[in-house]
Amino acid sequence: MNQLLIDSPIGPLTLSGEGEYLTALAFGDVRTAGDRPSPVLELAAGQLREYFSGGRRQFTVPLAAEGTEFQRRVWAALREIPYGTAASYKDVAIRLGKPGAAIAVGQANSRNPIPVIIPCHRVVGARGQLVGYTGGLRIKKALLAVEGIPFRE
Repeated sequence: MNQLLIDSPIGPLTLSGEGEYLTALAFGDVRTAGDRPSPVLELAAGQLREYFSGGRRQFTVPLAAEGTEFQRRVWAALREIPYGTAASYKDVAIRLGKPGAAIAVGQANSRNPIPVIIPCHRVVGARGQLVGYTGGLRIKKALLAVEGIPFRE
C-alpha cells in the first residue's frame, strides 16, 4: 500500500492506493505506511487541489473501493449526483430501484472509503437538512459550501 498525506481546506487528508488505484481517503493523518507517493496518489492529490480551488467538478482518478455489492452500487449512484446538487437517502434508494432502502443507503454511505471523491457529502436528509457525516458536520458543511449546495441545519 502507498500512502500520501496532503493539506486541504478541510484539514489533512490521507490518501491510500494499491497499484494504479486509489483505495481510500481518510480525514486526518492516519498513515500506517509513511509517504510513498505513487502516480495515482499524485493524480488524486492534484484533482483534490483543483476541486478545492473551484476548478474541478468531476474526479477521474481510478478507484478501487472495497465493499459489498450493495455498497458498491450505492457508491456508484453517489458518483452520479451532479456537482452542486444534493440528493436524499430516499432519492438514492429510488435510483437503485429499492425505494424502501433509505436506511441501508445511509449505512453504505457511512462506510464509503473514499469520501469527497465518492461524494457522500451530497446526500442530505429528506427535507434538505444536514445529517451525520463520517468526517463530522463541520467538514460536510465545508464540502457543501465548496459546491454551493444549500442545506438546512
